Amino acid sequence: MHKILIIEDDKEIAELERDYLEVNGFACEIASRGTTGLEKSLATDYDLIIIDVMLPGMDGFDVITKLRKKKQTPVIFLSARGNDIDKIRGLGLGADDYMTKPFSPGELVARVKAHIARHDALTNASTDIITAGSLVIDKDAHKVTVGGAQIPLTAKEYDLLVFLAENPNRTYSKETLFDRIWGMDALGDVSTVTVHIQRVRDKISIGSEKHIETVWGVGYRFS
Repeated sequence: MHKILIIEDDKEIAELERDYLEVNGFACEIASRGTTGLEKSLATDYDLIIIDVMLPGMDGFDVITKLRKKKQTPVIFLSARGNDIDKIRGLGLGADDYMTKPFSPGELVARVKAHIARHDALTNASTDIITAGSLVIDKDAHKVTVGGAQIPLTAKEYDLLVFLAENPNRTYSKETLFDRIWGMDALGDVSTVTVHIQRVRDKISIGSEKHIETVWGVGYRFS
């Protein structure tokens, strides 16, 4: 199920958007302040974000400016400010669309579906690029970046990260990871997996993004 974040301080409008989107199969969360919306958008991988321009704490333009430094999540501005200057500014800052209030709920749902479908198609087409939040793994270039900064990894650290990232939300034991990455005939033991996991985790973690989780008593998974 696709997840939508609605950043809107008008409770009635936010709930109207949520209700129409949920009826159409989307899971929705609401943030009533710009600062809260930014925190949520950076901490969670939403499939699309709907942002009002006039928000308490931080306006919508500031929200998308900070968001675009970390993520390329599709964004639709939905605002009472419908002049061309605001539209041009919003689109120039990286918004995918700009709608004005009052709006047609049916049109909003249609635009949300279209932008998510387009983003999914582009993401699936780039099979040699793996993204998770601010983490980007470019398999063609054999390069890993976090927030745009390249992260140095050893060959085994890179292989371990790619294997887990290509199989997200699946838990693997240390023994399985050792066999897959080092090979059954490799010298050493499974304790090296723990060491490499910690090194990779330290290198790619930023803020609340940890990516590699420990499932106690079982193993590790990428999320």
